[in-house]
Amino acid sequence: MENSNNIRNIAIIAHVDHGKTTLVDAMFKNSGIFRENEQVAERVMDSNDLERERGITILSKNTSVMHEGVKINIVDTPGHADFGGEVERVLGMVEGVLLVVDAFEGAMPQTRFVLKKALELNLKPIVVINKIDRPQARCEQVIDEVLDLFIDLGATDEQADFPVVYTSAKQGICGLEQDDLKNDLTPLFNVILDYVPAPAGDPEGPLQVRIANIDYDEYIGKIAVGKIARGTARYNQTVALCHTDGTTSNVKAGRIYTFEGLARQEVQEVPAGDIICISGLGDINIGETICDTGCIDPLPVIEVDEPTISMNFMVNNSPFAGQEGEFVTSRHIRDRLFRELETNVSLKVEETDSADCFKVSGRGELHLSILIETMRREGYEFQVSRPQVIFKEKNGKKLEPMERLIIDVPEEFSGSVIEKLGIRKAQMENMQPTADGYMRLEFTIPSRGLIGYRNEFLTDTKGNGIMNSILEGFDEFKGEMQTRNRGSMIAWESGTTVAYGLLNAELRGALFLGPGVKVYEGMIVGENAKGEDLTVNVCKKKHVTNMRASGSDDTVKLTPPINMSLEQCLEFISDDELVEVTPKSIRLRKRILSKSDRDKLAGRMKKQG
Repeated sequence: MENSNNIRNIAIIAHVDHGKTTLVDAMFKNSGIFRENEQVAERVMDSNDLERERGITILSKNTSVMHEGVKINIVDTPGHADFGGEVERVLGMVEGVLLVVDAFEGAMPQTRFVLKKALELNLKPIVVINKIDRPQARCEQVIDEVLDLFIDLGATDEQADFPVVYTSAKQGICGLEQDDLKNDLTPLFNVILDYVPAPAGDPEGPLQVRIANIDYDEYIGKIAVGKIARGTARYNQTVALCHTDGTTSNVKAGRIYTFEGLARQEVQEVPAGDIICISGLGDINIGETICDTGCIDPLPVIEVDEPTISMNFMVNNSPFAGQEGEFVTSRHIRDRLFRELETNVSLKVEETDSADCFKVSGRGELHLSILIETMRREGYEFQVSRPQVIFKEKNGKKLEPMERLIIDVPEEFSGSVIEKLGIRKAQMENMQPTADGYMRLEFTIPSRGLIGYRNEFLTDTKGNGIMNSILEGFDEFKGEMQTRNRGSMIAWESGTTVAYGLLNAELRGALFLGPGVKVYEGMIVGENAKGEDLTVNVCKKKHVTNMRASGSDDTVKLTPPINMSLEQCLEFISDDELVEVTPKSIRLRKRILSKSDRDKLAGRMKKQG
């Protein structure tokens, strides 16, 4: 049985794409986990297909490496604030954090979010300046920025006196000085052993484990993951399960596992301080505490920040409903959403007046779009509404979520970015030049002002801008704002798109689909260049006559259609539109498909208004 002095528990936190998962890869290779001839994929911790495609960490995962007889448990945390629910619960399992910062980009908003949580929990921070081999690396300025961030977040003098390690995770090199780098990660491991304290906890005391994560195995069911705060966990022992509602029940724990590299290793007993997995506990939930039956002493329930964005998930009722999905009924969708709640603690699902509609709330557009994408890959077919921010009421005042927005953009585009954000009620906080003709702009902006802005931003900056945002809190309602200034082009009839009909529609705006695509009445086929909606006949064929003119039968040349991602579709739609999601297709449509019905409703609204 391991001594807790021979254990270190650390979490790795970083902004998206700052090299956190690559650093874990390098730590694996350095600690000899892989055989010399073993084929190893890059970014082994990004096990989920979506994580690999997008290059981001979505799910928190555990692993461990050995260095000089000490076991280092590593928790890989998401870098995006939308998955903050993952971050908040796993930080309770560790005593230290590695803050990985890009040597060029410096401290970014998501870094700020997770670091704030870590400092509040009084965890020991180690700053890792990664990608020092980048040509534009500016290590000294980045360290100053990180120190400013620590002070800004209210760090103690001890926390602000952090050790710094310089690395190139891709090359697997690091050192305590920029010009003194070793060909492995030994300096980093040594700093972890020296600086991060061993976990506290009496191995002889009564058992106490708070569940921070739930894993699932198709053979053995739910597996609870947590750190042993006190006592020793043993195979097949009877324990008391303290539920979040205050009740307790006695259950028999099954097998016990610890993490060894990427695998779970079955053991007979584990002492206080280590991170373990326990099977056989039945219906267990995140935040519950496992206690000794003779000492019922539950730990505080993990508190997670409230959701800020909500969407309606509905049964698909379009003319193409049921043609491409395997799970299409309200019962299927309901069961899947409530199953997601077991592991996705920052998600909220509510039933509505309609049996076919569920209100789903999350931490941001990305948080909900990942759930949508996961469900469609599993064979689900459904519709979703436009994301809406969640307002609060306090002292008779209406409050709305506010975000801190940081934008890096070439100087020549900064004027148009500032102008567009002004319309969306953004307030500039800071503006400073960075490197190579770029400006860094910092704003506070209502969350609803960012819905639909990303596409506009990419167009205005010709794809050269980078924007990142993070929730700052709630502030007074900033008033009405116009977010979308263009209308939709809507199919006039059901049928198959024809090049001739598309050519006529193309004169009015940008198309979302090419020829030979099946459409239905009320389906959105493009974006109108003007502010109002426009009905177009994209199935219209050229009438054949016996008169032929020179050149009239030449091949029609169309501009390639805009291929929109799921997030872009969610940003594009307005309140009277929906996104139809199936395993094979993503379509945009009007809530009311018939043009005459839409016109009648508009007439009634005009009379009432």
